[in-house]
Amino acid sequence: MNRSVLYALGAAALFGASTPFAKLLTSDMPPVLLAGLLYLGSGVGLTLARFVRDGGYEPSGLQRNEWPWLLGAILFGGVIGPVALMFGLLSTRGTTASLLLNLEAVLTAVIAWLVFKENADRRIVWGMLAIVAGGVTLCWQTDSVGQSSAIGPVLVGVACFCWAVDNNLTRKVSASDALFIAGIKGLIAGSVNTALAISMNAKLPNFAILSATMVVGLLGYGVSLVLFVLALRGLGTARTGAYFSTAPFIGAAVALFVSPETTSLAFWIAAALMGWGVWLHLTEQHVHEHLHEVLEHEHEHVHDDHHQHVHGSEGHDSKKHSHRHTHFALKHSHPHYPDVHHRHVH
Repeated sequence: MNRSVLYALGAAALFGASTPFAKLLTSDMPPVLLAGLLYLGSGVGLTLARFVRDGGYEPSGLQRNEWPWLLGAILFGGVIGPVALMFGLLSTRGTTASLLLNLEAVLTAVIAWLVFKENADRRIVWGMLAIVAGGVTLCWQTDSVGQSSAIGPVLVGVACFCWAVDNNLTRKVSASDALFIAGIKGLIAGSVNTALAISMNAKLPNFAILSATMVVGLLGYGVSLVLFVLALRGLGTARTGAYFSTAPFIGAAVALFVSPETTSLAFWIAAALMGWGVWLHLTEQHVHEHLHEVLEHEHEHVHDDHHQHVHGSEGHDSKKHSHRHTHFALKHSHPHYPDVHHRHVH
């Protein structure tokens, strides 16, 4: 299996499992504070990990024209999105919220196709339609006392839209250091939302709850985002979102495990529709003759069919390494995704 697919599935597993735990934590603190602490745990943990990995502080290597993309991703995905989700979780069942998060993949793909002109195969489109149908089915269900639960799902949908924007903006910087991207996002977003919550008279929880929240944030938002960025680099935005759409199923399973919740017929119909959509994504293949135009960039790589450059006095290095390099024009045919080397027009 493609390593980038494993990255996407790993990101999905961590994020999906974090959702029901985040719902449990909503009873201990206000939504804005919870969103802030989740990302702050992510930012602090990943920044320390990067410091240890590099043996001290190292520049990010991010180019000046890439910072607006990253800051936009932080605003939508790190500040607005988590707050919307935490408020949505207050009036949405954990299983329902977990499955509704599939809408992130749909919105991610729509933005990628319409705004950033990423290729869309028929199989991917049908899969997205199945996921949308599942999301609509979930929005029709009612809670245990028969009242409409539309407000919660709508807020979860807002969070999904924010993360969809985030995913597409992050794709623009996905060739950069994934640990830095995820770490700086967590630090900025976490600090902003935590400060906002405290200004609204929110009180920090006790040490045990605080520690648990930050650990959930580190794994479900931090490590998950690192893996997601690595997957973006190799799969492109829409397909990474498609694989990531397995997260809600993991979250729904965990939610049923950690808290006693009943499931309705609508839930299982939605699960079947979303499952079919995910299967269509996972079994999609894309192959045709394509032209690589001249490209100069920097990212971690090995010497493969797309990297045949010479390293001067260092010679040919077969190990994974990173430096600025040039790709010359090349025409060939092989199965591929819209990764950092295959963002051609169809």
